Amino acid sequence: MSASDKRPGQRATARTPRANTDSSNKQVIYTLFASAAAGTAAWYYSFIHTPPSFTVLPSSYALCADAGKIYTADPVKPNVDCIVVDKQTILTTGALLEVQFWWDGYQNELIAKWYGNEPSAKKPLPVINLRPGLIVTPGLADAHAHILQYGFKMQLRLDQARSLSELLDTLEDYVRKHPSGPDTWIEAMGWDHTKWSDTDGSFPTAADLASRPTLAALPIALHRVDVHALWISPRALELTKAHNGGGLPVSVPGGEILRDSAGEPTGIFVDAAQSLVPVPKWSRQQVREYADRAIKDALAVGLTSIHDAATSVEEFELFKQLDTERKLPIRVYAMADSDRLTLKEAKQLEIYDTSPTAHVRMRSVKLFTDGALGSWGAALLSPYSDKPDAHGIMRHPEEELLKTAREWWERGWGVNIHAIGDRANKAVLDIFEEIGNDPDDSDAIAKRRPRIEHSQIMRPEDLQRSGKLGVLTSVQPTHATSDMNYAEARLGPERIKGAYAYQTLLQASRNHVLPLGSDFPVESINPLYGFYAAVARLDNEGNSPHGSGGWYPAERLTRAQALKGMTLDAAYAAFAEEVLGSLSASKRADYVIFDRDIMDESRPVGDILEAKVEATIIDGKVVYGGISGNSIL
Repeated sequence: MSASDKRPGQRATARTPRANTDSSNKQVIYTLFASAAAGTAAWYYSFIHTPPSFTVLPSSYALCADAGKIYTADPVKPNVDCIVVDKQTILTTGALLEVQFWWDGYQNELIAKWYGNEPSAKKPLPVINLRPGLIVTPGLADAHAHILQYGFKMQLRLDQARSLSELLDTLEDYVRKHPSGPDTWIEAMGWDHTKWSDTDGSFPTAADLASRPTLAALPIALHRVDVHALWISPRALELTKAHNGGGLPVSVPGGEILRDSAGEPTGIFVDAAQSLVPVPKWSRQQVREYADRAIKDALAVGLTSIHDAATSVEEFELFKQLDTERKLPIRVYAMADSDRLTLKEAKQLEIYDTSPTAHVRMRSVKLFTDGALGSWGAALLSPYSDKPDAHGIMRHPEEELLKTAREWWERGWGVNIHAIGDRANKAVLDIFEEIGNDPDDSDAIAKRRPRIEHSQIMRPEDLQRSGKLGVLTSVQPTHATSDMNYAEARLGPERIKGAYAYQTLLQASRNHVLPLGSDFPVESINPLYGFYAAVARLDNEGNSPHGSGGWYPAERLTRAQALKGMTLDAAYAAFAEEVLGSLSASKRADYVIFDRDIMDESRPVGDILEAKVEATIIDGKVVYGGISGNSIL
């Protein structure tokens, strides 16, 4: 979503503050608060004519919505009418009468402490009434995403192609607009052969790229949507062979070079084999542009925190630089990318976590086990149902992964491990059980909050074991709806029962915590797509292999569960639940205003996809859009 998607603010007529009361009580509210501040003219209410959209907020204010339409994700007070914000912190929540009287007492305490009971020092509390129909939620977090890769993907939208022919058209159009020579690489991301209407579902080949004259002589490297397979052109294949001493290895540990019946490379490099392709490193200017694009688009869809799930040292330094320049409004919880760390970097890297409210943090590492289901790379205990000669790829043997995980664990780092297939998930649980085992402390593992990133295909016993151990399962609901049209064919009717099992994982969790993310740019950056997928188990057109009731509907989440997964649970997974994740007293004022009630279970589920963000607020400041309503002093 871009800024142009935001609906223009409408000038609303002045309305009285709400306190779960009807119009007959409005005069009572005025009288009560005028009396509470007798002798201080500032405490008498008068309407101030203001523009319909606030982009700069007072240092202190009460924000009020329709009765109960502020969804806090706080289990003690899940719905309130108003929140009181002072600078960057939420001071209290409740009905208008409650927060106004609280503010009066709060001011009295401050005056007694600092001003010697001087009445003139008392500050009035501006009340901003949102226009009818708007709701407020905590700022949304994406618990698993890739910031720079999103900006990279958006430069050339391969994901929009629904056929091989359409994708080749897109590439030819790009080449015409960006002329280049035979040694200038064209790199892009987003193709998905499972969605093409003009192929049989097999991987594309270098010959497919060479079928278009304008592409035939160019070095082209195209990353699959899940980034677990790379499709290259004949020219890129030539350069790859030259880069690797004139040929390619027969086998690659943790990866695969696909070959035809004659043993020749087809142009597809899977998982670790991708590192053989000498794609040029992004320039500093490109990296900065990709970050800027991702940040801009994230704010427009209500994201206030992002867990960057594989951050290189260079990328982390960029995030810190942006923060220093005050150009990083979102909060980035970075996971160090173990695959891109040199041995020296891995040994010297130190935890960077000044505060759970900081906009840049790094206290966990991302390790990898296997590939992805879409490229037959997810590591399975039994062969693929639609490819009996394949079990997937373990990118690192279990023994090596155990050794690496233990080293990070013993240095105090959080350990988050990518696992898709049932073999990979079993291996990760075995590792956490071994490295975290403490006979004297049954909560030793849970205290460290280790994470399985994806937790996609699991044995029934491992679904339960993850919760018993206290391992967090970080999932991406849109993966279920993206994969559902081919997942059962890959896995078979029994194994699929342990896949994308979100409700089961939530109920099994020791603390009922299920962090939700998107894995963008693999999926859309818009968190409402994930919210919808979690509660509907349908694609964006309202379809599923099981009909309009949703794909394996028993695994749906409620709207309240989905919101918590995108707010408080994500904060918990980043060791920040005491200060982020809910609209509660003493927490940071990170919140989002939507143009409709996505939490109302009586509304059609498809309405969620039509919702737009009116405003995104971080640390009490508007960072996207504006707040539509009236101000009352």
